[in-house]
Amino acid sequence: MKELEKLFDRIIQRVNINLRELEFDVNPVVSQLVPTGQMTKFYAFYGITPHHPLNLIFKHSNLSGSYFLGRCRVTNSLLYKSDIRGDELKKKGDLFQYQEFNIPVDQDEEIRIDDSFLIKTLVHNFSHDPETLERFFIRDTVSTHYANIHGSPSDGCYLGPFSTVDLTTMRDCVIGAYAYVQAGEISHLNVDPGTVWVRKPGDFNFMYRYPLSQLNNYIYFAAGSPPQGIFMDFVEDRKEAFQRVFNVVNIESPVSVPATASLDRFAVIKPKTNIGDNVLVAQRAFLQNSTLGKGANAQENCYIINSTLEGENVTAHGAKIIDADMGNHVFVGFNSFLRGRPDARLTIGKESVVMPHTIVDIRKPLTVPPGSLVWGLVRNQDELEANSMSLKDFSKIKTRLSKGNMLFEGSGTSFVTAFQERIHHILEANGAFYDGNLNRGHAQRNQNISFNTIQPYPEGDKEGMYPTIIIQP
Repeated sequence: MKELEKLFDRIIQRVNINLRELEFDVNPVVSQLVPTGQMTKFYAFYGITPHHPLNLIFKHSNLSGSYFLGRCRVTNSLLYKSDIRGDELKKKGDLFQYQEFNIPVDQDEEIRIDDSFLIKTLVHNFSHDPETLERFFIRDTVSTHYANIHGSPSDGCYLGPFSTVDLTTMRDCVIGAYAYVQAGEISHLNVDPGTVWVRKPGDFNFMYRYPLSQLNNYIYFAAGSPPQGIFMDFVEDRKEAFQRVFNVVNIESPVSVPATASLDRFAVIKPKTNIGDNVLVAQRAFLQNSTLGKGANAQENCYIINSTLEGENVTAHGAKIIDADMGNHVFVGFNSFLRGRPDARLTIGKESVVMPHTIVDIRKPLTVPPGSLVWGLVRNQDELEANSMSLKDFSKIKTRLSKGNMLFEGSGTSFVTAFQERIHHILEANGAFYDGNLNRGHAQRNQNISFNTIQPYPEGDKEGMYPTIIIQP
């Protein structure tokens, strides 16, 4: 196990060098988060499909419990129960559109992870950066529980639990717990916990900050102890449900799945769940007593419980929906937490947008009108009025709006249009619009997928380390 410990020290030193200007030391934050013994217990696995390129290279790394799809190279890294999803990698010959440029892709894109420690992190490619079209890099980076690195190359960074960096190249940055950043490019920034920041330079800037006294009830993380709060309790209470799907080799689907839908082998499906046509259910999703209508999706680390999704719904990575009814074409952003109660259901009207990292936690029935934009912390009708606005009215903003803890500057029309276009892209990519012939997406392509396992050295100095492994067609 000595090699594993030496590798941990190497990674921490490299990340700390990058973060020296911010005077941030990752060692006390992560040194006890994953006991070394835990990293020797689990196999890693990878998927093979006819539709995704296969080229995996693992060198001097631990991959405990992690999943890989597509082209990926991992070197000198520790990946603990992380998902590395390369199903939208660019291919040689593609044209990447950026502003007025159409840039040719010279070679197949690859996810490249070097000298990094990722803990229960989702990495999804779709990299936005025109400077690195062929390589989606994550280097000298530490990422903690249930963070999302979504299309965001990272160099020398730290991500706190339940944080998300989305379509943003980041260098030498600290991203606090439950912070969401979509800002194009950032460097040498320390983003406070509970910050929700969406920026398109020269066009719009959306900023919301949770009061820490309220956020700490949901997620709190300090050096010397694991993450705490309602979010962690919620996932820990359901952890045992995943043990069977990872421990059993052959497992039958507990529900009927239409021919045009896809239910991942590593999702948990509890009784009284209904899956409609063109539905995508990703790995590590959790569904219980819920209905997903045509074209809806439940992405990685999503929980949908006692709820109804009418159709063409996007439940983005890590979002949770409990005791709620979603109208058609409702978008629920990354790591949002929407909790009604059995006697106090939450209803969200059609074509609404729930911003990433939104918390709706109610004890009395609450209805969000159709076509609404919702953000921040909502626990009652008054807070809904303070933290929401119709998309139509938001589109009318031309310069600036301050509302509660939210500040928006720029063009409301551009902001709303950008969200609507992205929602359409997600639905299209996931196969929501498949008609039996055209518009095939992940829900159809992921049906024929086989999984293979790989394991580390079982004992000795190299215990927990994986040998160099090259997996090619």
